[in-house]
Amino acid sequence: MAAHPKLASAMALIHGQARPSELEGMARFGLTGERRLGLSVPSMRQIAKHVGRDHSLAQALWDTNIPDARIVASLVAEPDKFSSRQMDDWAKGFAAWDVCDQVCLNAFRGSRLAWGKVHAWSQSEREFVRRAAFSLLAVLAVHDKQSGDGPFLAALALMEPAASDDRNFVKKAVNWALRNIGKRNQVLNAVAVETALKIQQQGSKSARWIAADALRELRSEVVQARITRKEY
Repeated sequence: MAAHPKLASAMALIHGQARPSELEGMARFGLTGERRLGLSVPSMRQIAKHVGRDHSLAQALWDTNIPDARIVASLVAEPDKFSSRQMDDWAKGFAAWDVCDQVCLNAFRGSRLAWGKVHAWSQSEREFVRRAAFSLLAVLAVHDKQSGDGPFLAALALMEPAASDDRNFVKKAVNWALRNIGKRNQVLNAVAVETALKIQQQGSKSARWIAADALRELRSEVVQARITRKEY
């Protein structure tokens, strides 16, 4: 298959913003991956803006297997053009939390398939695929203004079985999604708190951490005042 006609110029822009001196520091925060170039998020967003939306280019960038290029791919992808198989393939390719979260934020949340993937991926044994389920749920909780409470109430039920997963990138995403759902409104806050209390009762180290951290925020005066005023 011939290379995408824009791939070489896009990669030249990406390589031009490489920051090899930043790689060691980034690795300490889990921003890892072979061939990582060390680009900043603003640089990647600027490159994507220059290149423009192009779903076939997004796939070509993804296929480079370079973490920075994969984040740019998420920014130039066209969410309505994702197939179920393509989303699954990208999720299986996640190997760093920032790529996972950026793809969920920039690309997957706009797909009509997003909610189905939350449920499907939450059952995965793969660490980053399972993280993707809850990362995607976390960003939907903030950005999906069309859905009512129903999908979020159903998604809260996915958290109890996942809370016993002590893998760092899974438990942090479960916590993130739980907190974001509980900040949407008073109804979801009450059910999110109830869910956190049930998780707490599981007794595992990961469950106790997820619950304690979520309860601390969801019961805080700041969050309670915000949802009462419906500002979130």
